[in-house]
Amino acid sequence: MSAAATRFEGSYLGDATRIGAATRMECKICWHVYDPAEGCDHWQVPPGTPFAALPGHWRCPVCDGARDQFMALDGEAAVAETNAAPLPVSPAPSSPAQPVETIAKLEAAFREIHTAQMRGMPIVNDALAVKAVGFRRHDGRWLGALVTPWFLNLVLLPGDGDDWSALIPGAKELIEFPSGRYEFVHANRKGVGAYKACSLFSPMFEFASMLQATETASAALVSLFDPSIREDGAQTAEIRRRREAELAPPEAVFAEAVAEPASEPAAEPVRPSRRALLGMGAGDAGDA
Repeated sequence: MSAAATRFEGSYLGDATRIGAATRMECKICWHVYDPAEGCDHWQVPPGTPFAALPGHWRCPVCDGARDQFMALDGEAAVAETNAAPLPVSPAPSSPAQPVETIAKLEAAFREIHTAQMRGMPIVNDALAVKAVGFRRHDGRWLGALVTPWFLNLVLLPGDGDDWSALIPGAKELIEFPSGRYEFVHANRKGVGAYKACSLFSPMFEFASMLQATETASAALVSLFDPSIREDGAQTAEIRRRREAELAPPEAVFAEAVAEPASEPAAEPVRPSRRALLGMGAGDAGDA
């Protein structure tokens, strides 16, 4: 079979028997490569999992493209050789699994909102899509981020045994992290259930690509646990300030560096109130 013949859309039109256990598959949207030997950390798929054996909710971890957008890499065999040794399968992790179904429902709910309500709205960045990023255990619950074309929020999902059914949508709660206290808004969405959200960015025009947005989400999750940025108050604004500085064009940084000093001493800055330090977290969590 020629290399060109391996470039089928739709994972060989849904014929999983034509995809070898070791065949690497490439997303035609963002060129992310799924390698069975490595698995997928984002979806907690262990190494040794063939593409055809991925769970039904699996999507591209970079651009959120559907699995039917993946094609076999040029030059790779479509079907494994009959005498090929099977790939080793790692044992399942001993820690509790991610609430994969809830995360998938959260993404699906906001994709539906994007399609049915937000398309064409002036606050929507058409370069972006809906994607959950970096969910991990925190104090028995699940903390991650949700990127959409109109907001980037931190999201906290209930843990085993948590009953959040009584949460009042729109109510606000300060939650402590090593870097400070952050204001989360309670939400309860049909098909998803109750969760808590903290707004970081809205709208999302600072981001030119989905990769840039997801990297910012990952960086924000790391910053949450950085005590060096802690001050007397919540730190949502500080996380955003750091990332905006990274996103600033070089000419803006240069202009700031060479700016003439003020002729008069600057006035003593007014220390922001605790609520002001919440920055974007004091908002409505971007229609969380």
